[in-house]
Amino acid sequence: MSFVGGVGGSGSGGGDGGGGSGSQHHDGSETDKKKKRYHRHTAQQIQRLESADNNALKAENDKIRCENIAIREAIKHAICPNCGSPPVNEDPYFDEHKLRIENAHLRDDLERMSTVASKYMGRPISSHLSTLHPLHISPLDLSMTGPSLDFDLLPGSSMHSQPNNLATISDMDKPLMNDIALTAMEELLRLFNTNEPLWTRGDGGREILDLGSYENLFPRSGNRGKNHNVRTEASRSSGIVFMNAMTLVDMFMDGVKWGELFPCIVASSKTLAVVSSGMGGTHEGALHLMYEEMAVLSPLVATREFCELRYCQMIEQGSWIVVNVSYHLPQFVSQSSHSYKFPSGCLIQDMPSGYSKVTWVEHVETEEKEQTHELYREVIHKGIAFGAERWVTTLQRMLIPSPEGKRSMMRLAHRMVSNYCLSVSRSNNTHSTVVAELNEVGVRVTAHKSPEPNGTILCAATTFWLPNSPQSVFNFLKDERTRPQWDVLSNRNAVQEVAHIANGSHPGCCISVLRASNASQSQSNNMLILQETSIDSSGALVVYSPVDLPALNIAMSGDDTSYIPLLSSGFAISPDGNHSSSTTEQGGGASTSSGFGGGGSLITVGFQIMVSNLPSAKLNMESVETVNNLIGTTVHQIKTGLNNCPSGSTTA
Repeated sequence: MSFVGGVGGSGSGGGDGGGGSGSQHHDGSETDKKKKRYHRHTAQQIQRLESADNNALKAENDKIRCENIAIREAIKHAICPNCGSPPVNEDPYFDEHKLRIENAHLRDDLERMSTVASKYMGRPISSHLSTLHPLHISPLDLSMTGPSLDFDLLPGSSMHSQPNNLATISDMDKPLMNDIALTAMEELLRLFNTNEPLWTRGDGGREILDLGSYENLFPRSGNRGKNHNVRTEASRSSGIVFMNAMTLVDMFMDGVKWGELFPCIVASSKTLAVVSSGMGGTHEGALHLMYEEMAVLSPLVATREFCELRYCQMIEQGSWIVVNVSYHLPQFVSQSSHSYKFPSGCLIQDMPSGYSKVTWVEHVETEEKEQTHELYREVIHKGIAFGAERWVTTLQRMLIPSPEGKRSMMRLAHRMVSNYCLSVSRSNNTHSTVVAELNEVGVRVTAHKSPEPNGTILCAATTFWLPNSPQSVFNFLKDERTRPQWDVLSNRNAVQEVAHIANGSHPGCCISVLRASNASQSQSNNMLILQETSIDSSGALVVYSPVDLPALNIAMSGDDTSYIPLLSSGFAISPDGNHSSSTTEQGGGASTSSGFGGGGSLITVGFQIMVSNLPSAKLNMESVETVNNLIGTTVHQIKTGLNNCPSGSTTA
């Protein structure tokens, strides 16, 4: 066999030069033997080598083709069981053309599944090809279509509703998914049980994954890390949660409850398919295919979409692990999403007190197509915004069981906070957002139809930075004594707290009912303000809504509150990620009880206003300008109020 492209070594010296053209016919000469030759493979050899990789795919495709032919023959001889007639509109050419298209799709699916296995299991799919059948997935409406620039209205759908159409997983698809889930669980357990040098301490004592140690421990194939636009965020956190492990597992494996537990993080959550429902009536061994959209409460930060496997297993009595790992199904996420979740999740361990210890690992790789807004660059790049600590601290703020009336008020407040988070999440969804910059404050506006209250609701949100610490901003916004300084709608009237429900160990976490202290005995005295405030090391919330007195009486009596209309507005406060800020605040500045370090604050203000009681009403620029001015005035008065506050903060 002849070879192409031989190159003589530099050691041939004068033997070649003296031989001239005559040396070319001495194939067995000593000079030729001394030459070192490098050869490229011929086209035939390359084809032979490639055939080793293609044989498995060809065999699988042939198998599918044979099955299709058999089915086609069976259809030709089929009869209707009711009338005994043969099928109508037989078209052999159409059937063959359809089968060719289907086979092409099947081959694409096989290659995609091979990529998934290689990425998340560290090995190709060749060992599975003999048993796997490609996924057959029905179209899923993820409600991604939104209003155009002429303010078309959003549908009033639930934030955490289940999908109308589910992905269909065949029995032959399950081995790959199970292998990925088990491999992810093994990796996650090692991440839980290993400390230094795998985990290091970052700003504020946060546990950060050392990527060099990680890649040595879990080598993966692919081009991971070679793209400069790809950035990895990986953190670990733990804490005590006031709920037992089994109850938490039940909530985590329910797509709707998952979204309700984390309204500040999860913008949307859907169960696409149940691969395995578990054993013995429990979630042990349960494996679900999920869609999840994660958000920061600001219109300046794009949401992150994931199609992922969620796997649950009992490690030992009273200890459970819940694993989330990305599963590549591009038809379920938008083209703009470039985020992947490596093995992440939580270890839940029962404690004798009836509480549980939760250890969380969040490990995400994201490709930034657009530069992160400068206000959020630090908090995003340091993994604070989507990090493990945010999940744990959110769990620690969960509702504590209480008498029925108290629980009813808490449910109403929880719905109010979820409503606020949804309104802000709408503002950072590019499919449903209009940017209105009518002054120096950039405000993003969108509208949707609402069943309660029935009509057209306008949502507006913006984010701004303050040099004050998150604790100081929270104290200022929470305190009813300073509320007239920033609440435009209160007309500078003082308010007083008439009801208070503690909602956590921190004194700042509570539900309050506020009333104007100088309200007349007229109809306006029936309108109160329901407010929930919460704070932890990842940030704070101050959310409120006007509620009339009869509705609050219904809630306090323990009756159903689901039909009480709410128009949630408020503030989401987070640290700016700059712990080295030289800004000093009089009166002690940030409180260490919430875990905030130095630095300023990022405040997202969001308002909801009912612009019409007709769901079909169209918005106009006057409505947009009104809400834009409202937000602009509120931002200005907050800045002025904090500057004029003598101690820099108020008492929590």
